[in-house]
Amino acid sequence: MKNKHKFMLSVMALACLNSLNANAEIFSFDTRSSLNSDTLVLFQSADSTTYGIDFLPQSTQDQLNLATADNSFSGKQGEILEILVPSEIDAKRVLLVGIGDAKTLTPGDINTIGGNVAAKLDTVPQATVRVLTQGLTAAPLFASEFAHGIELRSYRYTQYKSNDNAEKNYQIAVDDLSGNQKHHKNLQAVEAGVFLARDLTNAPAGIMYPESFANEARKLKSLGVKVTVLEAKDIERLHLGALAAVGKGSERPPKLVVAHWPGSKEAPIALVGKGITFDSGGYNIKATGTSIARMKSDMAGAATVLGTVKAMAIQKTPVNLVAIMPMAENMVSGHAMIPGDVIKTAQGLTVEVLNTDAEGRLVLADGLWYARENYKPAVIVDVATLTGSKVGALGSVYAGLFTDSETLVQQLTYAGQQVGEKVWRLPLDQAYADELKSTIADLKNTGKEGSAGASSAAMFLKRFAGEQPWAHLDIAGNALTATDTAVVPTGATGYGVRLLSTWLTQPKMKN
Repeated sequence: MKNKHKFMLSVMALACLNSLNANAEIFSFDTRSSLNSDTLVLFQSADSTTYGIDFLPQSTQDQLNLATADNSFSGKQGEILEILVPSEIDAKRVLLVGIGDAKTLTPGDINTIGGNVAAKLDTVPQATVRVLTQGLTAAPLFASEFAHGIELRSYRYTQYKSNDNAEKNYQIAVDDLSGNQKHHKNLQAVEAGVFLARDLTNAPAGIMYPESFANEARKLKSLGVKVTVLEAKDIERLHLGALAAVGKGSERPPKLVVAHWPGSKEAPIALVGKGITFDSGGYNIKATGTSIARMKSDMAGAATVLGTVKAMAIQKTPVNLVAIMPMAENMVSGHAMIPGDVIKTAQGLTVEVLNTDAEGRLVLADGLWYARENYKPAVIVDVATLTGSKVGALGSVYAGLFTDSETLVQQLTYAGQQVGEKVWRLPLDQAYADELKSTIADLKNTGKEGSAGASSAAMFLKRFAGEQPWAHLDIAGNALTATDTAVVPTGATGYGVRLLSTWLTQPKMKN
């Protein structure tokens, strides 16, 4: 058996309030004794090629071939066959994992394969898992993307947990050690951003409010991020009237948090994230159903853009990136904004508030203005859990994308396809803007009842977006999952960090 530079890839992660129940180490894979493990993972493509099988004794190979035939295992992506193995190798089981056509695998596909393996082994008590990826030359970074999927799926929010499942040790054999190590290091940076976003969104609203969110942002200073926090007096001085109005019902005042990664001298890219740390609905209170219990997640847009800044800072990405996060609690009190109020935004436009539960677009209006006025960005992308209408249109599989820039449509759609955080373009049309006309103010904060609420909300934001290219991502329905998915356990998803990180690091076309 020839030595083809067989090594193990490290699976490590950076975390905040979370823990991972998976890690691994790097070591040489030169001898058959290195097959010793509790579980051995091999891959089979749709053309029946089984990668790594040549390292197994002939009797074990025969058993695998018989098992695949008996179970009609075809190597299709998503298939996993568990086989108990004989004593010729010191492993209790072999997982044979289908990958389909290796030549067409996207990074997101490979992440999903890794996440599914992690989920399969989550309840298995044995701790050591060895994975053979040799020969997958059609997907040279398969090992690092597979490890990324394992780690994304192995995240746990443990702040209030007394214990969790035993840790798994994944040891992944690779052909190209240096290439996979470099790529995985970048993926670990993205994981750190995803896990920060998940932590912030999973945290109860009683401990994650505007000030505590600002404190989490301040921690990024150690990475070279410039963090500025505008307090209530600053918000008043700068006439951020929409943000002030939304936050005035709470005893905990609003903030405007700015996190700037100055990775280049080019004009900045601005990300604006909705940061409603709890959304009661205000006087249009969420009085029916259980949706109000999930409203701690209404700051997921802010969590996503802060997580993206962290991912870029850890990688030291050469990009000038600024995240603007208007933070507030939308509460009911004697001081709260009430239906019928007219408020004045920082841009100078007045808004008739017909629904206090349409508050996200109000804080984003001031956030968009602040980004334009203070940073003169080349591009703005805002991210928000904005409308139930978007959930009705697209569910949780796609985020809603709104933009007039064909270039941003192409770039963001491609980035989402690569990592499995898909976006779907929804219409921006003057008809939806016409619904926002008010008889007593410059515009209303809601469109017609029963109309396309996601589009009218996007047209509201467009009034504040400026002339540079702008895109709006409505991630309502994407920010939380009620069930485990391939790369996300139940709870906050961190949706958008991987998409935006891919977009920011891919070659750009001119806007």
